[in-house]
Amino acid sequence: MTTLPVDLSVTRITRTALILGAAGVIGTWLEAGPRNAAGFLIGALLSLITIRSWFKLAGDLDTDGSVPGGGAAIFLVLRYVLIAGVIYATIRILKSSPAMLIVGLLVSFAAVLLDLLFGLMAPKVSK
Repeated sequence: MTTLPVDLSVTRITRTALILGAAGVIGTWLEAGPRNAAGFLIGALLSLITIRSWFKLAGDLDTDGSVPGGGAAIFLVLRYVLIAGVIYATIRILKSSPAMLIVGLLVSFAAVLLDLLFGLMAPKVSK
């Protein structure tokens, strides 16, 4: 098994995503108003829920070769239907900008990229 060149810390990625989400909501509120800030917030929350579920699924893949049950696979498929419904409702009911919602959905992606950059810039420890 090959190891990644950087240690992806679930806690650090989650914390970074929360900070980016909060900064994005505040910035969007100041720049584009409360409706778009709500759209960004909903996108960021969906992003955080999605990445946490991927982390949980990865954690459930145990080293003994066992795989998660069928419920995990059903959840992975159905969550995209649920996310699509939330996105539709957010745009339709809140009249939020779809662009702000999409940028909010990219918060966890940005957090993972920042964690990778942090890992690449961190001093290497010889073993």
